[in-house]
Amino acid sequence: MLSIEAEKNSNYRYSPISSHDVFNFLGEVDEMPDVICTGGWWPREAHVLGSPAHVGYRGVTKSDVIVDTRRLFGKPVHYFSSTHERSHLLCAFGMSSFPKGTPCYALVWEGAIGAFYEVDSELDITVLGDVLNEPGNRYTSIYGLADPTFPKDAPFSRFSDAGKLMALASFSNRRTPSAEEKNLMAFLLNSPHVRLSLYEDLKESRYYNVGVDDPEFRNFAGIFSDKIFDIFYQFATANMKKRMPLIIAGGCGLNCDWNTKWKDAGLFPEVFVPPVANDSGSAIGTAIDAQFHLTGNPKIEWNVYSGLAFITAGSFDLTQYDLYEMNYALIADMLANDLIIGWVSGKYEIGPRALGNRSILAAPFKESTRMRLNGIKQREQFRPIAPVCLEEEATRWFGCDQGSPFMLFTHRVRTSALAAVTHVNGTARIQTVSSVSNRKLYELLIAFRARTGFGVLCNTSLNFNGRGFINNIADLSAYAIKHNLDGFVVDGQTYILKASTSYQGYLRMPNSLRLTHP
Repeated sequence: MLSIEAEKNSNYRYSPISSHDVFNFLGEVDEMPDVICTGGWWPREAHVLGSPAHVGYRGVTKSDVIVDTRRLFGKPVHYFSSTHERSHLLCAFGMSSFPKGTPCYALVWEGAIGAFYEVDSELDITVLGDVLNEPGNRYTSIYGLADPTFPKDAPFSRFSDAGKLMALASFSNRRTPSAEEKNLMAFLLNSPHVRLSLYEDLKESRYYNVGVDDPEFRNFAGIFSDKIFDIFYQFATANMKKRMPLIIAGGCGLNCDWNTKWKDAGLFPEVFVPPVANDSGSAIGTAIDAQFHLTGNPKIEWNVYSGLAFITAGSFDLTQYDLYEMNYALIADMLANDLIIGWVSGKYEIGPRALGNRSILAAPFKESTRMRLNGIKQREQFRPIAPVCLEEEATRWFGCDQGSPFMLFTHRVRTSALAAVTHVNGTARIQTVSSVSNRKLYELLIAFRARTGFGVLCNTSLNFNGRGFINNIADLSAYAIKHNLDGFVVDGQTYILKASTSYQGYLRMPNSLRLTHP
């Protein structure tokens, strides 16, 4: 019904829960909860003054939980804790379309865990194999190796580097490692744990502080990415022969290239990845596990747009904007004429991907648009921009013959017209939209198709760099002015910055080239 993530509303990414978040939650619930759940974490944090606060990190059986009774505001409530590992698995199964009792395989790969499982009809989970410890940390480690701005004595690697490496891996144009690269991969993959002291041992490496623009490092990024995937693929090929569906959880489940490889591997009749494959899904998985324990039901109904509503209260200088009532044709015309606009609709998305409720939208046709979007977002120019597409046009433009509503798979672009959303390797990480999944965005795409012939737009997240989605109008206005957005749309009202160069050019255009005067 509701998911509150601490990083949202312009807070720092990966923020811990604070008292402010607790008050947000309490303000949204109408009655006293019957059950309180806590997700498991590292064993050193599992006990507070001798009292078991939560279960811990690893463990997959039904006995790897805490079931207790505690008091909340003077009322007895059930208390439940599930391990971090088990919560990932229950999240993926509970959010999937597979009915209760469906046997399946599961993969959890994240910073610490890299394992395959078998889930039977009773939801008993068996570990098939701990395939590779710390796959996410190993994957990320090479970005820090090459990036001279990364402090080699930092206490931990940067979480944000995983997405950057995923983008760089697509630049690789060779698949055969050199002898030095084979030795480097063996060093990175064979050690029991990923230690930041590894950089001390790699000072003589060809890639030490070489810079992420180095072509050979980009080749190595692709080779290393393929190697990690192949370790898991070889295990699956040898050990998973029952033709059961696969559920995927953990932060590596956000790697669209890897998800696509699993779908195309032919080993599984169906592959499901939740939009909260990362740790934001772990809380949901803990709740699902509690529901399963108390009711026998491991399935939930859910909607990806289950965050908090946008906060329109707040002060900003309205005189800087021209205001328009909601008009899909007008907004589509502005986008077609190269205005870049923030788009706010309803509640924010759960998970890290902008799926059309907290998005920046732009026309998908020009390489210069991709460059401007990366500039607005203050991120590296090698980063791709994803497209959002009408579901009925996904096959035509991207060869995607089924819905892909959560931006978790890549598809090959079938036209040269969509330069802004075509990555260097010719693929795009698409989101499909229907009239059911997101009505307002669907109507805008229909209007844009009527204007341009393409029901496709650039779609990237509406957030300050290193922070979660913007969720209040004061931050949104500050972002638009500081980062040179041309304006934004908030649930029925369009605000266009008068000082925007693109907007002023739009106003000077002849009537025949735009739909309407302001």
